[in-house]
Amino acid sequence: MTTKIGTMGWLDITDEQAPALRDFYQSVVGFQIEAMSMDDYDDYILKTADGETMVAGIVNKRGPNAEVPKGWIPYFVVADLDQSLEQVTGLGGQIIGNERSYGDGRFCFIRDPSDAICALFQEGESS
Repeated sequence: MTTKIGTMGWLDITDEQAPALRDFYQSVVGFQIEAMSMDDYDDYILKTADGETMVAGIVNKRGPNAEVPKGWIPYFVVADLDQSLEQVTGLGGQIIGNERSYGDGRFCFIRDPSDAICALFQEGESS
């Protein structure tokens, strides 16, 4: 495993106006932008001003992400996604949608008891 359990492994924002958000954050923060093709549209990777480090993503609320809640979503790294999802519901949280894969890892969106949204991510074996 390359990312420590309990850290934030990724951050992205989901919205219907992804290109406008791309321009906003590029101007306001100074991010470099890398387009990531989603076939008929682009999502975006935000990088440091020198373009060397990926920082976050901007995701269109369409296609596979049509049901993803709007706003910034942190992805927290967990050791065992199945066990963590059991604990979510047992401790008053809610699972949002279905589990998804990213590479050989898996993640799922959740709502905590305060109504905040995040994702839990379990890295795959080759990560």
